[in-house]
Amino acid sequence: MSLVVMATGGTGGHIYPAVATARELSRRGHEVLLLGQRGGMEERVAREQGLPFEGVDAGKLARSGQGRPDPRELLRAGQGVLQARSVLNRLKPGVVVGYGGFASLPGVLAAQSLGVPTVLHEQNARLGLTQRLAVRKARAVGTAYERVIGLNPALATMVGMPVREERLPRAEALARLGLQEGPLTIFVMGGSQGSLFLNQTVPDVLRHAFGSEGLLPPGHEPSRGLVDLDFTGAGGAGGGVQVLHSTGPRWLSEVAPGVQDLEWFEAAGYVDAVAAWSVADLAITRAGTSTLAEAAYHGVPLIMVPLPESAENHQFHNAQAVQAAGAGLVVEQKNASEALGRAVLECAAAGTRASMAEAALGRAQTGAAGRFADLIERHLR
Repeated sequence: MSLVVMATGGTGGHIYPAVATARELSRRGHEVLLLGQRGGMEERVAREQGLPFEGVDAGKLARSGQGRPDPRELLRAGQGVLQARSVLNRLKPGVVVGYGGFASLPGVLAAQSLGVPTVLHEQNARLGLTQRLAVRKARAVGTAYERVIGLNPALATMVGMPVREERLPRAEALARLGLQEGPLTIFVMGGSQGSLFLNQTVPDVLRHAFGSEGLLPPGHEPSRGLVDLDFTGAGGAGGGVQVLHSTGPRWLSEVAPGVQDLEWFEAAGYVDAVAAWSVADLAITRAGTSTLAEAAYHGVPLIMVPLPESAENHQFHNAQAVQAAGAGLVVEQKNASEALGRAVLECAAAGTRASMAEAALGRAQTGAAGRFADLIERHLR
């Protein structure tokens, strides 16, 4: 069997699909290794997941105020490519897989300069900047959408979005998170690094919606009928609410003091995502593809506040697709202070949540990691 190097990093949306695919390839007998930014989130995740890791420099390709790339970042990216060449020369992988994002670029470009086969995964409906730089010499591209703008269809294979296909029994997940059985469980998550806007907005919105006691208003008492659906998550007996808010480590000290008087509101810098999705009856999120895919796998209805600054406004289009499928509601950031509370109460009703949960499960791309692993294996050196 061969060594497969996963070039990834920057955000959880790029890292966790690589982890899911790495686990599938490892199950098939391949060696796997994550290659990313030294000191980045990917190094911590690799350590937590028990995966080998090699770190290099990685320069962000964000533009300066003059509309030109920052030359210091370009220098770091160039240094990263040289460092990655040294790593790959030493390890002799059979293929390098790029997941997009600035941290993946040194590994992919280094592989291509050495003649090592490269396969990409594009998670959005429009080819991203780093993938546009790498796609010309790529052997194949696995996609999460049937059509990707800017990508030659001859290179594309629809595989879906790899996610961690793990569920925990509800009681075990609740215990792991320190939550109670019974209340409607709302998961708030703005991505792996957290969302400043959600952190500043959601606590006050939910305080107003549910009061200091954390109770649903009359007429919104949820039933436990969701337990019959094929997903873990069936809280809500008794009309109570509990909230698990993943703020991102950077923002916890700002959010926690504002909710310390609410016994039903738990703020944490970082949470066990599998456990959180396993108990969530409803989630308030951004609209990155990885987040939407995990929610679909777990059958969790979503209230989505797309990031307005996302490239080509792709998060808004992602969220619109979920809403069109009946699996969630879109609340634009400019209207969130007024509209978010109404959306939460609308989705809290048991009948609404049940139909949205079924629609979410219908969007799940189960087996995506396996399909992408098949594509990778076809291009092993």
